Amino acid sequence: MKLTDMIRMCMSNLLKRKIRTALTVAGVVIGTCAIVTMISLGLGIQASMDSMMQGMGDLTVIQVYNYNATPDSTPLDDTMLESIRAIPEVVAVTPIMNESSSFVIKSGKYEYQGSVMGVDLTALSALGYGMEKGELPGAKVDKTTILVGQEAQYYFVNPKKKNQMWGMQYDANGNPLDPDVDVMNDKLELSIRITDPNNNKKVKPVKLNCIGVMTTDWSKNPSPYGIFMDINYMKELKKEYNKINGVKEDKSKKESYENVVIKVDDINHVAQVEDVIKEYGFSTSSMESIRKPLEEQSATIQMILGGLGAISLLVAALGIINTMTMSIYERTREIGVMKVLGCVIGNIRAMFLIEAAIIGLIGGVIGVILSYGASVLLNSMASNGGGSGGGLSGIFGFGGMGGQVSVIPAWLVLGALLFATVVGLASGLYPANRAVKISALSAIRQE
Repeated sequence: MKLTDMIRMCMSNLLKRKIRTALTVAGVVIGTCAIVTMISLGLGIQASMDSMMQGMGDLTVIQVYNYNATPDSTPLDDTMLESIRAIPEVVAVTPIMNESSSFVIKSGKYEYQGSVMGVDLTALSALGYGMEKGELPGAKVDKTTILVGQEAQYYFVNPKKKNQMWGMQYDANGNPLDPDVDVMNDKLELSIRITDPNNNKKVKPVKLNCIGVMTTDWSKNPSPYGIFMDINYMKELKKEYNKINGVKEDKSKKESYENVVIKVDDINHVAQVEDVIKEYGFSTSSMESIRKPLEEQSATIQMILGGLGAISLLVAALGIINTMTMSIYERTREIGVMKVLGCVIGNIRAMFLIEAAIIGLIGGVIGVILSYGASVLLNSMASNGGGSGGGLSGIFGFGGMGGQVSVIPAWLVLGALLFATVVGLASGLYPANRAVKISALSAIRQE
């Protein structure tokens, strides 16, 4: 018997018992809708957690600290940074240094009053810093190159002017006013600070080259609210400052950075890289300590919600078994005639399995369609909270996060359809095996 003939016969048998078939399909519909909706809620929780974590900072960034270094401890110096860069999963490394008290940056009568951070400027692109104007440095950078934060443009003040306002200024309409210094075009000069008023040494100012204005992003560390310059040049300036002001350097003290930022290629490699760095003797921090417990909690919630939906589908499977078993009793004579006419046993089994699979597939399709409707309704109820923690989003803990409480990806739809069909097939195994064991002679004699 051809497959198309069996499918046509199966559909005919199901349509002969419309009410029973409809009730059995309804059970699969409810089960499929329940499991898809429950899993979609779990995925919504996961998506909201991911969104929250992204807002807290880059999940692939590791902070390395060396604040309590001892003379015998391994120094976090340039040699160690090369070892860290050699880790296959590491894509960028930059130390952080702040020695802005050693020099002053001026533009005409204006003097910069903000922070200056020494970093590896070539690593900023991989670390995801954004630009308001200009561009991030490439692989090669001149030592006098600087980047200015969007707000740092307003930190140039006239030191001779009293009661001067500094920081971003706005007009009556709330629009930011232009800063006093155009960092991209005005002349910027750096001079070493001289602490002794009686020191008559003359220090020639160095012209700085600002190649861009960084977008404000408080999730970054270091945050681009000040000026970034090449860290090696900053170390040169520190030595020059000590020389001019007669500050004796402790040559026995090992050079060591207090803070280093590391960018990893993938979030799944963060913990692995942190373990390697801790073996070097340094302390680390990252979003992994927050992300992992949240991810485990989300997985547990998804399992619970999926399990609740699976129970509904299990009940539907029992309904399919009951329907197919009853169908066997009603069609015993038909099965006997098929055997007498020489129908292959495998075809009889396949016929009942196909009927069960069709019930599962039809129920799965309708269940998925209803799941989309339920998802739209749940998300609509969540949005009624207005982002203030009210509505359904407040119940699920999404208040103010703007996330959807129900997310149905394509893989969930395909998985639900496949699962419903497999459940139908599995439910039809017992009735199908029971059908092929019926004696042909006794089946024919049955009225």
